This record gives sequence, structure tokens and C-alpha cells, in this order.
Amino acid sequence: MPIPYGKQALDDDDIAAVVETLRGDWLTQGPAVAEFERAVADACEVPYAVAFSSGTAALHGAAFAAGVGPGDEVVTSAMTFAASANCAAYLGATPRLADIERETWNVSARTLEPVLTPQTKAVIPVHFTGLPAPMAEIRELLQDDMVLIEDAAHALGARTPDGPVGSCAHSDMAVFSFHPVKAITSAEGGMVATRDPELRDRLVLFRSHGITKDPHLLRERQGGWHQEQQALGFNYRLTDVHSALGRSQMRKLERFVSARNEVASRYREALAGLDAIELPPAAPSGYRHAYHLFVVRHRDGADARRALYDGLVERDIRPQVHYIPVYLHPYYRDRLCEFPSCPEAERYYDGCLSLPCFPTLTKDDQQRVIDALWELCG
Repeated sequence: MPIPYGKQALDDDDIAAVVETLRGDWLTQGPAVAEFERAVADACEVPYAVAFSSGTAALHGAAFAAGVGPGDEVVTSAMTFAASANCAAYLGATPRLADIERETWNVSARTLEPVLTPQTKAVIPVHFTGLPAPMAEIRELLQDDMVLIEDAAHALGARTPDGPVGSCAHSDMAVFSFHPVKAITSAEGGMVATRDPELRDRLVLFRSHGITKDPHLLRERQGGWHQEQQALGFNYRLTDVHSALGRSQMRKLERFVSARNEVASRYREALAGLDAIELPPAAPSGYRHAYHLFVVRHRDGADARRALYDGLVERDIRPQVHYIPVYLHPYYRDRLCEFPSCPEAERYYDGCLSLPCFPTLTKDDQQRVIDALWELCG
């Protein structure tokens, strides 16, 4: 059987949770959504979490809640999925891209500072592969009126000395994704965690067409039917069916993240003597890595990485490349006013390859991957 780079882990209780919802009264806009939001908020140790139909929708909602619009700039990592930048473009703002640190593959205050301008409205660091970015030093760098949004799509279950990623100890919002390859899944879905009730209200408004029925927010009061569109929002609601699956999965978050760390430890031990392969940055003392991805880097660059990729595929192993730097996509190459200089992002990209890493990866299948790497690179 082919070994994918990522895969969901579903049990009978997950299936039962979905079936129970299907047999109930609510398929969408019902109680399961609030229960899922509460589970994520509790895990992140924040008062509020707002569910969205995807991680991309959640990023869009966070940028809207931050007040991003035309004339603004939003700074994020050059090494991320395009959605981290797209959320700014959706709102008419200009994405700007910062390089990564060689030692962490994350942005830092040092790499962000040259990219900030008086037009910077928001900064979106990415906890790349699940390794927490240095949020305290980034917050200290920013002006008070700059909104700090954590792209934590890779990092649910990661921890820092300040608490879990998503606690918003130094940020205004943190965004999660529940795609099947993530730490837990709701099939598709996303969430924004925050400590700010006003941001929470703007997130809820945006995900439901910009329409509210909340009596505390209505500008007019008519009958009980009355609702108002107060902003141009989207239909980004998550259903009760998805939320039931997500709530069930949240009960397993600790087990899943622990299993990913065990997979990573086995890779580190088995590949430590393979000179052609650079292992990924490890979490420092006091931190926990979420290991959404276990990325190795071929030291000989793009051609060697391509040969390794093809060799693994021939052996029924399905690695992946995460990611093409955002500014190298044709859409952004054609539109960025200023082409960024991100040599570390390009160095990383030239050799990077994501190996299979998920909670149900068996030791035998992982050994197949390890043996193939030694055969192809030893």
C-alpha cells in the first residue's frame, strides 16, 4: 500500500458522533458548532473561538476582523501556503513577504523588520511545520496599531513557555485548520481563537454574510425576525456535521500530537548519520513541536531533491514539497510591486521534502521510508 505524507485518524467514536448529528435536528447553525468552538477555546486557554468552513476562510475572517483593506499591507512568511498571503489580497491589501531563519524555518523579528512599512496593518507569522514562532519578540517589534495574527494551521497542540499555541499571549488572533492532514480534522474547517470580544463579534459577523441578529449589535429594532447586513461578509459557516467530527477529534489531540512526536523522534534517530539529509529544526527546551510535517532537506539542492522524490514514489512512498515560496507562484510574480529577497526561503525550498508523518503511521511503514532514504541517499 502507498504511504502518504499525511492522513486522518478516525475511530468508531468519530463516526458515531457524526451519525448522531445526522439523526438529530440540526445539520448546520446548531449546538455542535458551539461545542466544537468551546473545545478549541478550552484547549487554547482563551475565552473565544469562532469556527469557519476552512482554514483559508478563517484567515480571511481574521484579516477582516483586523480591519485590513485597500491601501494596507500585510506581512507574512515567504515560506507558507498561499492562503497566508491571499487573505490580504482578498481584502484589497498588499501582501509583503519576509524571509525565514535558517535555524528555525520561521520568520523572526530580525527577518520581519526590513519588510515593515508605515502601511503595515497586520503581521501574520506562520508556525511552520508545527514549530512555534517567536511571538514575544515579534510583538515587541510591532507598533501598537499593528494587528498580530498567528497562522497556527500547523500548530494545534504545540506549546511554548507562555502556554499552548493559540493562547494569544502575544497576539490578537490565532488561526487553525482542520483539513484531514492536520492535527485533528473536521474534514474541512478552520477556527480563529482570540481574547478580544470585539474581534470575536467581527469574526462571527463576517462568516455569516455580514448579517447579524444579535440584539446588542442591531442598529434598528423591529420584530423578532429583524436582521441586518452590516458588512460585506461571506457564507463561511461550518456545519454541525463537520463540528461533531471536530469535537470528537479534539478529545484525542494530546494523543495525536504525542504520536507525531514519537514518529519524529524515530526519524531523527534513524537518519542522524545520513550526511546527505538535513534534519528539521527541533523545538527548544520548554516548547513542544506539533509536527504537522516532518520535513528533511537534501543538502545537494533541487536536482537531488527531485531524484529523491521520484525514488520514493517508485517505492510507493508519497512525500510532498511544502512549499513553493509564495512569491514564486505566477499570480504573485505578476502582481507584487516589489519582488522580495528571501535567500533562506529559496535555500530551504531547493531541498525540502515532507516525509510521511501522522499518528497512525506504523513502525513497519516508517522503517520502509527510512530504508528507502538510506538506499537513495546513503
